[in-house]
Amino acid sequence: MNHFEKFDRLLNYIVDSLFGERDTRVRGWLLLDSYTPTFLLTITYLLTIYLGTKYMNNRPAYSLKNVLRLYNFSITVLSFYMLVELISSVWSAGYRLQCQGLYDAGEADIRVAKVLWWYYFSKLIEFLDTIFIVLRKKNSQISFLHVYHHASMFNIWWCVLNWIPCGQSFFGPMLNSFIHILMYSYYGLSTIPSMHNYLWWKRYLTQGQLVQFALTITHTVSAWVVPCGYPLGCLKFQTFYMCTLVVLFVNFYMQTYKKRRLEGGRMAKVGELKNNHLNGLSSSLNGVYSKSKLQ
Repeated sequence: MNHFEKFDRLLNYIVDSLFGERDTRVRGWLLLDSYTPTFLLTITYLLTIYLGTKYMNNRPAYSLKNVLRLYNFSITVLSFYMLVELISSVWSAGYRLQCQGLYDAGEADIRVAKVLWWYYFSKLIEFLDTIFIVLRKKNSQISFLHVYHHASMFNIWWCVLNWIPCGQSFFGPMLNSFIHILMYSYYGLSTIPSMHNYLWWKRYLTQGQLVQFALTITHTVSAWVVPCGYPLGCLKFQTFYMCTLVVLFVNFYMQTYKKRRLEGGRMAKVGELKNNHLNGLSSSLNGVYSKSKLQ
C-alpha cells in the first residue's frame, strides 16, 4: 500500500467515523465513493488563489470577456436545468414542503439525488469564479466570505450526497438555483456594453441571497418542530451553517452600502467645491470685466 492509498483510507475512515454508514443508493457515482478527490480539489483551489495572486502580481490582467460571457451563461443554463428538474422531480414524487424523509418516495428519490449530484458538481465548476478573479487581478473581490462560501459548499455537498442525498435536501438547492439564474445571467449580461443600462437590478442580488438563506433556515427549523425521520444532526448543522452565511452576507451588504454612501458623500463634496470654485472664478471674472469697463 503506497502513501496515497494510506492517506485515502485514513481520510475516509475519519469521515465515516463522524457520520456513520453512507447511503448505498449513490455508491459508484462520480467523485462520491472517496472524500479524497473533493478534499484535494479544495486544497488545490485554495493554493491556486494564494499562488495565483502572487504570480499575477507583476503581470498584466487578462480581460477574459468572451470566456466570462460563455462561462456565466453556461452556469445560468445549468442552474435553470437544476431548478426545472428539481421542481419536476419533487412534484412527481409527491414531496412534502414542510419535511420530507429520505426513503419515502422510492425510485423518485433517486431522480432527486441525480439532480443534487449536479448541484454538488456545480460547486466544483464555480471554483472558476475565483480563478477568473485572480487572472483579472480583481483581488479586492476575494473576500473571506467569497472563499469560505465556495470552499465549504463543495465539501458540504459531498457529505450531503453520501448521507442525505434526497428528501429534505432538495429545498436549498432549488432556491439557490433560482438565485444563480439571476446572478450569473447578470454577470453574463454585464460583459455586453449595450446591456449596461438594463442592469439596474444588481443591488437586489444580495438581498435575494439573504431572503434565500432566511427561507432555507425556516424550512430547516420546521423539520425540527414536526420531524419526519430526517437526521436531526444534519438539520442542526445546516441551520448553523446558514446562520454563518447570513452574518457574513449582512456584513458584506452593510459594508458595501456604507462604502457607496461614503463615496456618494465624497462625490457630492467634490461637486460642491467645483461649483464654488467656478462661481468664485465667475465672480472674479465679472469683477475684472466690470472694472475694465469702468476704466
